[in-house]
Amino acid sequence: MSGFVSFVGSGPGDPELLTLKAVDRLKRADAVLFDDLSSGPILSHARSGADLVGVGKRAGRPSPQQRHVSRLLVDYARQGGRVVRLKSGDSGLFGRLEEELVALREAGIPYEIIPGVPSAIAAAAAAGIPLTRRLTARRVQFVTGHDASGELPSDISLDALADPTASTVVFMGKRTFPKLAAALMERGLPGDTPALLAEGVSTPEQALLRTDVAGLVERLGAEIGSAPALILYGPLAESDG
Repeated sequence: MSGFVSFVGSGPGDPELLTLKAVDRLKRADAVLFDDLSSGPILSHARSGADLVGVGKRAGRPSPQQRHVSRLLVDYARQGGRVVRLKSGDSGLFGRLEEELVALREAGIPYEIIPGVPSAIAAAAAAGIPLTRRLTARRVQFVTGHDASGELPSDISLDALADPTASTVVFMGKRTFPKLAAALMERGLPGDTPALLAEGVSTPEQALLRTDVAGLVERLGAEIGSAPALILYGPLAESDG
């Protein structure tokens, strides 16, 4: 008899941002396979005696292959227990959710997906800004800053990302943002477009840098750092004064 897998979005890091359903699944899990950004105090909700298995991927660090993570997930579920796959933010946003769903479907293992607070939403809240504005900022777009090789994706729509009226959030983009910004400014995005660098959102290490696109390029050219971060640029990323 196969077990059951709950994909749980853990939010950006603050355990108080976990949903009630997420906490319930953690308390009842026999095994928790967690990403690096979902560790720490969030794991305090896991049931005593549950297997806690780190399977996180971090840029520039040794990480398990995705096929190994999917295989491990299937193996734990086949033992017949309740398995939580804990992913930071929301599982469906740049969390490699689809690969793991495919593995479970092929193995005939049932699952559920429990949404989490996306880090983009938490970053905007921490900065005290909205992501939309009636009449003048009606579109929000999320994009990854690197592909499987760690480089800036070659197939992203630069014209869409250069839209100065949209709120754009770049995930995992600190290293590649200077290259991206150069391409966007060539397509007309003003260098003084407001930008926000949000690191360690909702954790004690949270740091928010309010600047503009050109200023952020200069900052990242001098220092990237290892803290998890996202970049938000557009008319609403302006300073609070």
